[in-house]
Amino acid sequence: MTDEKLTELAKSVAGGFSLDNDNSAGSVGAAVLTKSGGVYTGICIDTACGMGFCAEHAAIAEMLKHRETEIVKAVTVHDSGKIMPPCGRCRELMRQIDKRNADAVIVIAEAKTVTLRELLPYSYIGE
Repeated sequence: MTDEKLTELAKSVAGGFSLDNDNSAGSVGAAVLTKSGGVYTGICIDTACGMGFCAEHAAIAEMLKHRETEIVKAVTVHDSGKIMPPCGRCRELMRQIDKRNADAVIVIAEAKTVTLRELLPYSYIGE
């Protein structure tokens, strides 16, 4: 799958909306491509007391529901359309669910990719 197609899938789920006066969801969308060819998407949930989670976590949860762990490629998109690298917490989650994910391609900007290993060179759990 091309970077552009995966990015379009992430954009298709992004779009912020209010849950109530203090909480929102969807301002960030993510798409993850697995080794088997599965594609999983997710949106962020932003809550007033910090109990929300990132779009990458939602996409990874969908992936894990299908008993897949190996990520080939991932992208994160703000609802403005801007591609952005995953935060440190998301990087570490990707690495910890399967050590092979260190070699996953992460789209960090239009026409720019790096491996997860480049984004997270020193593993918390070791290699």
